Amino acid sequence: METIARLAREGRAEVPVYAIGADRQVATRSFEVAGSPLFVAEGIFAAEIIEQCRHRGLLAGAYALRRPRGTTFVRRLSRDLAEQRKAPGVLLRRGLALLRAEPAVLRRQAGLGAHPAAAGEVLRRVADLLAAGQPPRH
Repeated sequence: METIARLAREGRAEVPVYAIGADRQVATRSFEVAGSPLFVAEGIFAAEIIEQCRHRGLLAGAYALRRPRGTTFVRRLSRDLAEQRKAPGVLLRRGLALLRAEPAVLRRQAGLGAHPAAAGEVLRRVADLLAAGQPPRH
């Protein structure tokens, strides 16, 4: 949360670099939003900070990407295999477990304040925010 607040205030922050295969942070790097009026925080845990971002006046929108579960499964498995994130059997078992859990994950994210939406809707909403010049911070 503090990193997001720093990005919004200063336009730059040190962010963690993770080694997914090692299941841990391995370094940090400098990240800059380069003068953009918005930045996107994404990931499975992004919904956990929606309320804090809203409370601090840092939230322009919160979305949970809704796509066909099979598409998500194939994309995730292809990416993870290509990046050799774990052994193929582990990736397949994990992918199937995530496929089954996806509806509950989406419900939980919605309960935390994320609006479930297809990718096209999210892109349109972000484009509308940019066109309106909102919000006036990063």
